[in-house]
Amino acid sequence: MTVTYTARVANARLGGFYKLLLLWRGSIYKLLYKEFLAFFATYLGLSLTYRFVLAEDQKRYFEKLVIYCDNYANLIPISFVLGFYVTLVVTRWWSQYTCMPMPDRLMCAISGSVHGGDERGRLYRRTLMRYSSLSAVLLLRSVSTAVFKRFPTIDHVVEAGFMTREERKKYENLSSSYNKYWIPCVWFTNLAAQARKEGRVRDNCALKMLGGAESLSCELQHVVPLRLDQCPPGLHAGGDHRRVQLLRGLSDRAPVPGPSPGLRGPRPGPVRAGLHPAAVLLLRGLAQGG
Repeated sequence: MTVTYTARVANARLGGFYKLLLLWRGSIYKLLYKEFLAFFATYLGLSLTYRFVLAEDQKRYFEKLVIYCDNYANLIPISFVLGFYVTLVVTRWWSQYTCMPMPDRLMCAISGSVHGGDERGRLYRRTLMRYSSLSAVLLLRSVSTAVFKRFPTIDHVVEAGFMTREERKKYENLSSSYNKYWIPCVWFTNLAAQARKEGRVRDNCALKMLGGAESLSCELQHVVPLRLDQCPPGLHAGGDHRRVQLLRGLSDRAPVPGPSPGLRGPRPGPVRAGLHPAAVLLLRGLAQGG
């Protein structure tokens, strides 16, 4: 887990950054001291053996062995290999960082697309955002130690307000050997389609924009990619038609609990193969965004 020292360098002080070199917790010294001690012990043993144990002719053989190894070591461009490796690692880390989901874009899209100044409109916007945040929490629990410590069980997720008790029952009733972070995404699409049907999302372009902005789980797929044997058939086959069919299949498996306990009116039942056209459009936007 990352150890942050942001608070120590928040204010400019004399030698503030140099004092960080003396810290042990989260330092490079703590990370590499075992390897350093092993290297130092090996080097010291070879040096003492060469100086005090080996005879003169044995020393000559040892020196020839050292020269032989040094000549072959020069054939490998160590600086180039290390530079390539460091570049690859940093690029990989930065690409993962840029794929981390930020809720700002989605919040702006929901606020601008889901209209209604009444209580029901407010609950629509809040529930949509809650489903997206729930999807991110469920996935980040499996890759982040800090998030897992904050939400070690689904009970903690419910207590934090990300999931209602009714939604938890629907979530647990669906058995799967893999992470079920995509279930809140299905709830999101069905609730957005219901808002479109009620006229709170005024056109299909706004609905498709919600599908593209709902990236709290789509972008995380690049951070934690599934193995091919974990992917349902069609996910890595390419083609929008296959992706939409895949998302339809996921929707058929996921029971929909309804928008929110605070939203009155008819609640949608479990999704079947014949999705609402607005839901299909939103799913296609999700497929293009992923």
